[in-house]
Amino acid sequence: MTAPEDAIRARRKLTNKLIAAHEAARLRPFFAPDMKLIAGDGSLILGADEVVAAFDAQFRDPTFVAYLRTPETVTLDDEGARAAESGRWVGTWKDQQQSGTYLATWRKVLGQWLLENELFVTLDQGG
Repeated sequence: MTAPEDAIRARRKLTNKLIAAHEAARLRPFFAPDMKLIAGDGSLILGADEVVAAFDAQFRDPTFVAYLRTPETVTLDDEGARAAESGRWVGTWKDQQQSGTYLATWRKVLGQWLLENELFVTLDQGG
C-alpha cells in the first residue's frame, strides 16, 4: 500500500505533467468540487470547474509554458483524511518567469486524494 505522503507527491507530479502538456480537462479529477484557489496575484477562483477554466485560459496564452510545483513537506492530520502540502512553485512563460511558495490542502475522498485548497504567493517576478 502506498503511503499517503507518497500518493500526494505522485498526484502533484501528475498535475505538473498535465499542466506542462496544457491538458486542462484532464486536471479536473484532481480537484474537489468545492475547490478554492488563490492565485499568485491574489485573485480567488472558486470551484473545480472554474479552476479548470482558468487553466484552459492560461493554456491558450501562446507565451505560457508551464507551472511546476515542488513539494517540500506533506503533513497528514491525525485521522489520515486531510493533508497539508507546502513547497515552491515556478511559472514559466517564453519571456518571463515567476516563482514563490504555495500551500495546498488535500482531502481523501473515496480512497482518492483531491485538492480542496491552494494558495500561491508570488515572491519573484523576474524576467
